[in-house]
Amino acid sequence: MTTILRIPTKTDRLTLPALLARNAEDHGDLPALSWRSPDDNDGWTTLTWSEVRREAAVLAAGYAAHGVARGQQVLMMMGNRPEHWLSDLALTHIGAVPVTVYGTAAPGQIAHIARHSGARLAVVEGARERELWEPLLDDPTVPLEALLVVEPEGAGGRPAYAALYAAGQHAYDEAEFEAAWQASGADDTLTVVYTSGTTGDPKAVPLTHRSVVVNALALDRVVELPDHVAHICYLPFAHIAERMLGIYLPVFRASHVHLCADTAAVASTARALHPAQFFGVPRVWEKLAASVRAALATLPEEQRTAIEAAGDTAREHVAFRERGERPPAELETAYRRAKETVLDPVLSLAGFERLVWTASASAPMPLDVVRFWAGFGIVVMDAWGLTETVGVFTTNSPSAFRLGSVGRPLEGLELRIADDGEILVRGETVFAGYLRADGTVDEALDADGWFPTGDIGRVDDDGYLWLTDRKKEMIITSTGKNVSPALVENTLKEHPLIGQALVHGDGHSYLVALLVLDGEMTPAWAAARGIEGDPAAHPAVREEIARAVEAANARLNRTEQIKRYRLLEREWGPGTGELTPSLKLRRRVIRDRYAEVLDALYAEDGS
Repeated sequence: MTTILRIPTKTDRLTLPALLARNAEDHGDLPALSWRSPDDNDGWTTLTWSEVRREAAVLAAGYAAHGVARGQQVLMMMGNRPEHWLSDLALTHIGAVPVTVYGTAAPGQIAHIARHSGARLAVVEGARERELWEPLLDDPTVPLEALLVVEPEGAGGRPAYAALYAAGQHAYDEAEFEAAWQASGADDTLTVVYTSGTTGDPKAVPLTHRSVVVNALALDRVVELPDHVAHICYLPFAHIAERMLGIYLPVFRASHVHLCADTAAVASTARALHPAQFFGVPRVWEKLAASVRAALATLPEEQRTAIEAAGDTAREHVAFRERGERPPAELETAYRRAKETVLDPVLSLAGFERLVWTASASAPMPLDVVRFWAGFGIVVMDAWGLTETVGVFTTNSPSAFRLGSVGRPLEGLELRIADDGEILVRGETVFAGYLRADGTVDEALDADGWFPTGDIGRVDDDGYLWLTDRKKEMIITSTGKNVSPALVENTLKEHPLIGQALVHGDGHSYLVALLVLDGEMTPAWAAARGIEGDPAAHPAVREEIARAVEAANARLNRTEQIKRYRLLEREWGPGTGELTPSLKLRRRVIRDRYAEVLDALYAEDGS
């Protein structure tokens, strides 16, 4: 267990406000929250834990004065900015339920959440968000009554967040504030997370203080971190990963959150902070690996050779640890030398030389990406879980890991594999069911308490879970063979020029693929070969992609092999709808958008 912090009450009675009160009392002078203003990229504004609690108290009074009552959901569509983070804590202190909506949500999804939640207030960032939400105020099927706009210039006549804050300063009463948060219990709803989903309307997952605290305690037993560690907070708070990593765990650990409002600034933020921990979904780790590979490709051959040799030493060292064996003394010495003289100087350019904990979740991690980082001595601790399990359910740890797996269940949690390969889970952090619009719960567990996750996987003899794919995304060919698209896609992406891939073949006799060039590696690869203009159109690039597909097919069985593919010109992203906010493929969207291309791939032989 890494935390040495005081637990202020029995763990089965803990609430988030109780932990924040502990932080203000025990660690009041330590930094809690830092952010950069849009017009000031050089400096950080920082609040200590005592200042955070005071700000939360003022905002709590402001929201109460605005009519927000215990048990009511309050919707928020903002980026990772202090108003969002502090409002989340403030609402919790008056027993209200903060709910974050993805900034990339479509109007129909926003309307569904607004209608389903019964929320009367939404807090939005600026003019763009206000224009998305304003039509709902006139929709008789939506209970929404008011909008608060954070950015004054985007208010458009709507009430401003600054006015709510001012009202809170005027209305704040210490006794009322203390009484309000102490009236909350561990089984009260802390938040509702609407799943992003790859299809259909988002489902509402209610999470209690108890389930979050239990998960935090279980994680703390396997995660080895420095005290009051810094965290770069850049994923959306609508996702359970950042809600845990960026709000709840920092309050639990009294750590230091650095808000990163622009995901494009994550790399520069890491270079500035040199963090001890870093979390990224697989696509983030892929992009970072591609950036490093592109930089290495520009180095002189002698330097590249030295880095490759050091990487081999690091991977050998990791292999011993993976087997649970102590590396031989000579290997330990060689690894330390390689780290200090070769690998850490390279990692320092990305701000990663001080990392002691790195993790990933959300989707299967490509094994070649895991091995790439292992070559720098960085073991990405892949984890697995769902919104319905309060995030992490299984995880690797420095003392017990298997590269390519998603680890073993946290203490007190159980899993088993159903006859069809579906992963079933049971335990205290597993939710009871989805929240209905009328406030009741649609029970999701069977009579024995098991929840079917929709994921397919296997458990090895040592208890490690290996993911295959989502059950609903498995391809069934016309010959009746089952194929995991993620397995094939990750094999294709082992080539550095292939950044994204979608495999298709349901109901067909063979598979085809849509491929997207990696935006980081491809320009460097092309420049090294004197290729100018659009790389996707150049014969040398297309020949290399053909070799990449051929190499992938050589590692796949006949049913999994790609017979035809199309190289696309544009990268997929959340903003254009092909990826979820957590950067997973929205397969139905991509298939619909490229239906003619996919049909043409099968029409080439008249099939």
